[in-house]
Amino acid sequence: MRFNNFLTLLIISIFFMSACHSTKETTTNDNTLADNYIAEEIASPEFKTIYKNESFSQQIKTLLCHKIEDELSLPILNLNSEDQLLMSFDDLDADIKDYYYTIIHCNADWTASDLMQSEYISGFADEPITDYEFSFNTLQKYTHYNFSFPTEEMKALISGNYVFKIFEQGGETIAYKRFMILETKLTIEAQVRRATLAEDRNTKHEIDFTIKHPNIVVADPFSDIKVTVKQNNKEDNVITDLTPIFVKNNELVYDYEDDNTFWGNNEFRHFDIKSLRFQSDRIKAITYDSTYNHVHLFKDRKRPFDRYSIEPDINGKFLIKSQEGWKSSIEADYAFVHFTLPVDHISYGDMYVIGGFSDWELKEEFKLTYNTEQKQYETAVFLKQGYYNYHYALNDISTNRVDISFIEGTHYQTRNDYYVYVYYRAVGDRYDRFVGFLKTSSKELF
Repeated sequence: MRFNNFLTLLIISIFFMSACHSTKETTTNDNTLADNYIAEEIASPEFKTIYKNESFSQQIKTLLCHKIEDELSLPILNLNSEDQLLMSFDDLDADIKDYYYTIIHCNADWTASDLMQSEYISGFADEPITDYEFSFNTLQKYTHYNFSFPTEEMKALISGNYVFKIFEQGGETIAYKRFMILETKLTIEAQVRRATLAEDRNTKHEIDFTIKHPNIVVADPFSDIKVTVKQNNKEDNVITDLTPIFVKNNELVYDYEDDNTFWGNNEFRHFDIKSLRFQSDRIKAITYDSTYNHVHLFKDRKRPFDRYSIEPDINGKFLIKSQEGWKSSIEADYAFVHFTLPVDHISYGDMYVIGGFSDWELKEEFKLTYNTEQKQYETAVFLKQGYYNYHYALNDISTNRVDISFIEGTHYQTRNDYYVYVYYRAVGDRYDRFVGFLKTSSKELF
């Protein structure tokens, strides 16, 4: 009897010990899994897409967005104004497709905001693109699509950065194009000058500016206000991290000596292919084959050590135009434009043609290849007839920057346009309002 009681007590003790050990092990495993999950979340933060001007199809060319009355204007509209933007593109498939568009509201850094479409769109969420025409009397056949914005069916309710999303019926996105809606709540005063630092005075521009905001309350000027400064509206050297040096009564002063400087670079090179019958001053030859037009430019040359020389340009922009046609949008043809740059091979980077026609991006179709026999960089870019500005850009992997001055040189006398964009997000706001804009120039320095 006593032995049976002892055996029962022993079995109960073993059971409780096992249960306690099992519970402790389960807790430890759960904590380990939780720790691993947290670590994984920290190591892999949510990635947000930065929307750029880009096409996702080789058949979609010449994406343009500007005010209806001005083909060289920036795609900026005043909130609740009567102005409209004209968005257009060509489809080289030369057929009819069911294209639609919608708009996406973005933060100051061009990532999508957290707003729902109903918070920034008045009307329908998407619209069909019903205006299209077939090319006329061109070797390269295409369908030209266009639409205006805003319309009675779709309007923007708030200011900020926006993107046109163009897609086919069924959902496949074919292109993005940026535009902006401005609500002017402040004023900007800016001065473009030679760089303050002695070593930069002959090569750089300095942009000092003051923001005056008597109509809005800025509780924290270092977080409520975001500023973007661009040279010729380029993307490769944009300045986005400036904060005011002085904070006065309703004034924010941005007067740096180095952080607000840009390389002056050089005046843009150009070529004119408004006519494919007659050769302009930069055209060496125009040839044809059974499928395409070919325009061969004269060989360019490296010019980093040349003295500054005035050359009229449109600061990197381009204009679609056919000299022999009445309606350039459908009568301008396409051609392969051949670029040639005789320089020694560069081992620490790749060479690109860059300008407004490349969306200021280093795109693969604008990359030059090196011809070892001819000792020169070469490429051919498929472009629509018109007038174009361009630079050569080195993607320098040793310094991790896009270097224009390596080929083009840099001078303080160069006439560049500078754009200051100001965004405002008050405490409690869920999006960045676009509240100030200024365009200025360095032409007075010459």
